[in-house]
Amino acid sequence: MFDVFAPLGRYIIPYIPEISIAFIACMLVILGGDINRLLRKLMVRQHFIVRTFAFILLNAFGYGLLIVKASPFLTKWLKTLDSGLLFAAVISCFIAIGIWAQRQRHV
Repeated sequence: MFDVFAPLGRYIIPYIPEISIAFIACMLVILGGDINRLLRKLMVRQHFIVRTFAFILLNAFGYGLLIVKASPFLTKWLKTLDSGLLFAAVISCFIAIGIWAQRQRHV
C-alpha cells in the first residue's frame, strides 16, 4: 500500500519543513483557546498591565518560539520516514487535525 504513495511522498519531501510548521501551527490554533483560557485563569488576580504583558509574551513570543524551535524536530522525524509512509502519515495527521478541529468547533 505504501508503494502506491511513494511517488507522492517523494514529491513532498522538499516541503517537509513547511509541512512541519503547518502541523504545529494547526495544533496551536486548536489548543490556543485552551492555553489562553488557562493563562487568564492563572492571571485573574493580577493587574491589567501584568495580564496584558503575559498575554503578549505568550501569544507573540511563546507561540512563535514554539513554532520556530519545535518544527525542526518534527522535520527531522518526518525525514526519517519512508516516502510512502511519509505521505500517508502527513495526510492522516492533517485529516486527524481537521476532525479534531471540527469536534472542538473550530471549523
